Amino acid sequence: MSVSGTLALPADPALAAMAVALRDAGHWAEIVDRDWRLVYATDDLRRIYGGLTVLAPVAIGSHYFGPEAVRTRLDWTSGPNTLELVRELFAVFGGSILADTPAGREGLRALVDPALHDLVARLPTIEPGPALFVPWRGTHLDVPVDAFTLTVRIHDPGGRHVGTALISKPGAGMAVLATVAVGIDLRHFDRMQHVAKAARRPGAILFADLEASSPLARRLPTASYFTFVRRLARAADSCIIDAGGLVGRHVGDGVVAFFLADTAGSESAAARNCIAAARALRGALGDVATRSNLAPEDVVLRFGLHWGSMLYVGQIATSGRTEVTALGDEVNESARIEACATGGRALASKALVERLSADDAAALGLVPDRVTYTPLAELPTATEKARRDAPAIAVCEV
Repeated sequence: MSVSGTLALPADPALAAMAVALRDAGHWAEIVDRDWRLVYATDDLRRIYGGLTVLAPVAIGSHYFGPEAVRTRLDWTSGPNTLELVRELFAVFGGSILADTPAGREGLRALVDPALHDLVARLPTIEPGPALFVPWRGTHLDVPVDAFTLTVRIHDPGGRHVGTALISKPGAGMAVLATVAVGIDLRHFDRMQHVAKAARRPGAILFADLEASSPLARRLPTASYFTFVRRLARAADSCIIDAGGLVGRHVGDGVVAFFLADTAGSESAAARNCIAAARALRGALGDVATRSNLAPEDVVLRFGLHWGSMLYVGQIATSGRTEVTALGDEVNESARIEACATGGRALASKALVERLSADDAAALGLVPDRVTYTPLAELPTATEKARRDAPAIAVCEV
């Protein structure tokens, strides 16, 4: 039976106890009974197989490599989700399963998917043991990955074998995984999983960039300037995350962020969070300057805030990095607004400010009905690109 929601615990008390322990520890894990029928899988594992956006369905009650289980795997977004990968998985697990199949190879052949029949004759004979290490291959969001599984046999209080726990992890060692995880803000990580699948998502856009960065970079030793840029990036990320945003790309001493309506709860909340983040970052600049032995006037950011009604937002994951990015005309327009915000101003578009509800505007100390806007082309600080690409976008200081 293919199941999509969170699973109930197995009926057998020993299997249920193992399921609770693995679930509460946050492991990627599955549990099969003594006949290798799947009886449990943790949500953490299924979320990975669902591409981080949904819990992948699993074939509860079916043989681990039976026809229904194989069909179910082929519908997963990530994991061993191709027939080639399923065959490789069976080749490494099959010997253990064969040892637990009373009817031997012919009995196993009758249980598994026909696409695996030719492999049964070649399976090694593995004597049942308390644990077994199994390497295998899968995919994650279309990127090939290596993974490891530790199989642990489960016994009831009387010592009778009742099933097996399959505890999986990425191919990297725990020291590497711990290093990657250090400093991760789980709030931001959850938001990134929300956009693992790219889609149209309306939201607010924040562009911020350091003013007069080239003279500062020439004046400071390279090592000192690098340390300063790192402090600035950390401050920016902290302010964005605290305000409910998604950090986009860092380019040199600039940063892009997105505040989505569907994660903020409303368009007004997303617009409010964007403005709040810009103000918080401006307030953090004094500390960045002090820690870098710079004068406050050396650390001035330009801010461009805009609304993207047609943003196409998603996560780009490669072997080198994972980041959130967005496409749409409003992204380029945000950059044009930011370039005009000289003197450390925060310029917000009319499209953004008028998203604010009365309560959110009041919380920010703004009165949208009394704001006076100026088209970018009419600003004394308007750049050539702003006059060319976005002359009619109306902005105000926030």
